[in-house]
Amino acid sequence: MTTFGFYGRVSTEDQQDPDSSRAWQLTRAKTLVEPRGGVIVAEYFDISHTRALPWKRRPQAAALLDALRRPDRGFDAVVIGEPHRAFYDNQFGLTFPLFHHFSVSLWVPEIGGPIDPNNEAHDLVMSVFGGMSKAERNRIKIRVRTAMAAQAQIEGRYLGGRPPYGYRLVDLGPHPNPAKAADGKRLFGLAPDAVTAEVVKRIFTEYAAGHGLFAIAEGLTKDGILSPAAQDPQRNRHRSGIAWSKYAVRAMLLNPRYTGYQVWNKQRTDEVLLDVEDVALGHTSKMRWNGKDAWVWSDKPVHEPLIDMEMFERVQEIMGGRGRGPAVHKPHRARHDYILRGCVFCGVCQRRMEGHWANKMPYYRCRFPQEYAIANKIRHPRNVCLREDAILPSLDHWLALEFSPGRIQTTIDALLAVADVPKADAALVEEANRRIAECDRKLNQYRAALDAGGDPVVISEWIKQIQGERAGALAMMREADSKPTVTRDQLARTIENLGDIVKTLQDGSAEKRSTVYRSIGLKAVYDPETQKVRASIDLAPSDPHWDLVGVRGGT
Repeated sequence: MTTFGFYGRVSTEDQQDPDSSRAWQLTRAKTLVEPRGGVIVAEYFDISHTRALPWKRRPQAAALLDALRRPDRGFDAVVIGEPHRAFYDNQFGLTFPLFHHFSVSLWVPEIGGPIDPNNEAHDLVMSVFGGMSKAERNRIKIRVRTAMAAQAQIEGRYLGGRPPYGYRLVDLGPHPNPAKAADGKRLFGLAPDAVTAEVVKRIFTEYAAGHGLFAIAEGLTKDGILSPAAQDPQRNRHRSGIAWSKYAVRAMLLNPRYTGYQVWNKQRTDEVLLDVEDVALGHTSKMRWNGKDAWVWSDKPVHEPLIDMEMFERVQEIMGGRGRGPAVHKPHRARHDYILRGCVFCGVCQRRMEGHWANKMPYYRCRFPQEYAIANKIRHPRNVCLREDAILPSLDHWLALEFSPGRIQTTIDALLAVADVPKADAALVEEANRRIAECDRKLNQYRAALDAGGDPVVISEWIKQIQGERAGALAMMREADSKPTVTRDQLARTIENLGDIVKTLQDGSAEKRSTVYRSIGLKAVYDPETQKVRASIDLAPSDPHWDLVGVRGGT
């Protein structure tokens, strides 16, 4: 009897149910090996990872490659149910030598058995499948983009994403695709929001009158008008929302959809090499802005405009006149590693601090006053800076102590003890109350408009939307008051999956250390006044286990 490991893959681009896809790929693999006395004893199945990712960057494929190296792997051969999904472009040529090196045969249905490393026909067949897989993916991309361009230009269809500030989504009826309509999908469009639409009009009017971006943001904040992040905090959890940003004002002034036209393809996704020194690592996706000549405009206005085209063009002319013209593109500087990227927060405004390289050293900084209008809402230093090496030694010492073999059970006990305390999330409760109050204010405003003779059809749609938002706020309140559940086994498995944390912190590369910090939910909040960092880890949906470390020495 020959024991087999099975590998399969499904991603969102395949538009298949993962369970169904796994079932048919596994069935295909069993049909190949079972008549020959084979039995599948291990499964490796990647979900939601594109075929373009090399095997080393797919979690389950990487685990399979690691298993090849171990004599106790538990199987003698590997079977793949669908080579199109496993190998893309030249991935077979980069991966199969490992199977041959560790004497693990690779079976695929198209070969009818194991691949012979000395058979040129086998190598040619697998190379053809890799090329077909790449061609199929490219064809799908071309068809989708061409269809979306036609839908935006000819039909003026709203193609998804969050609505621009000043608009809300309205239901336009069943989806025009019969299959999607039968599945319950609906078509949506844009309609002015009764409150925020007036803010957009104010921004355009003030800018056309000569006000600057920061002055407009300052005025909006001073008047208590909610910023886009505060208006929709659920989708802007990475932003504080306590003030208007000049960049938010600028983005609105540049958005042509306020003229009533649908505009698509302002951005594109490019695939660039992850490492130019090692092309086998594959590509990574980068969002980049398209030039205005590549934008796709609808042939006619498709939703109610907030400003006319004359106002929009005048604003663009003013912005162009104030600018310094197109900048000369400079080569990118060398890539710098920020080990704590995404983990350091400003203790004044609670925003995530950005990486900054200065004097050949990594820093983290917050420049809130230079980007946001304060308007007496918050007292914030002009710059908050923290040098990386000022915190790493104390941080690593604390984590190495917490995750050392002799203390790991105590750490789990501490995390469980905090998780067992039924404590409502004060921030969520406060946010839920604010949203409920805002919904009640809008409902009263809409009812007053209805009493004054407003269009009952339009206003009833507004009321329906706000009632839905109010229900969502009530659900948020219930969620904040609910007690999360976490077990010792869950925490133990999480820590086990991270591997030897202490060894990684001591000897690991910058990338591996950064991965560990993010995996354990590290959050380091820097207080510039006391020059202390409150470091916390959050391995479970509960309050974190935390410690206080000194930045300038001492604990």
